[in-house]
Amino acid sequence: MNNIKILVLGTSSNRQSINLDLARYAASLVEGADVEVLSVADYELPLFSDTREEELGTPWLAQQFMARIAAADAIVPSFAEYNGSYTASFKNIFDWASRIDQKVFQGKPAVFLSTSPGARGAKSVLEQALESAGYFGAEVIASLSVPSFRQNYDEKSESLKKGPLQASLVSAMEALREEIIRRKTRRAPNEEEVAAEEGTDAEAAGSLGIHTLQYKRRSCEQAV
Repeated sequence: MNNIKILVLGTSSNRQSINLDLARYAASLVEGADVEVLSVADYELPLFSDTREEELGTPWLAQQFMARIAAADAIVPSFAEYNGSYTASFKNIFDWASRIDQKVFQGKPAVFLSTSPGARGAKSVLEQALESAGYFGAEVIASLSVPSFRQNYDEKSESLKKGPLQASLVSAMEALREEIIRRKTRRAPNEEEVAAEEGTDAEAAGSLGIHTLQYKRRSCEQAV
């Protein structure tokens, strides 16, 4: 089985985003995973409008945004909240990407997170994201809002402090790991299945009097 590939999605243009810190830590809880970070700070585009789309077509950055999601086994976004909703930078790249495919999250399993310095932990934007997740093609395995980030996060160890929040996050990421493995196992035939199929193909070819057989092996590593 290939390594698990998790894409951390930072939804703020702030490169010192606490939401990015939270999402990175969450992804690190999946043992042995290859973790990549996608920050919307690297995907700044002109403000989306029909007129700009006519002028620019499909920007390369929007295509890259979608390609990086496609290459992942799972996504872990942590939603920063501005004025009770998404950040402008996240909403803008999301709007551009949705013109390529409305299912921006492309059926990926996900753990949706949010945090803020305040007591609500950006719960408003997380609720919005959860409400529309299915519409945009995300299969949300678990979600968690972390209130009062500075009080609950240890900057030295770059991890949540031990307690109910940390336990909930560990449980959420284990559920995500199990879902990824389930999907990989479901789509990857084992050696016996491959051998059986090749044997069937060979018998069929032999019955037709074909002595030189050329057939393709089914790959155990199908594209995600």
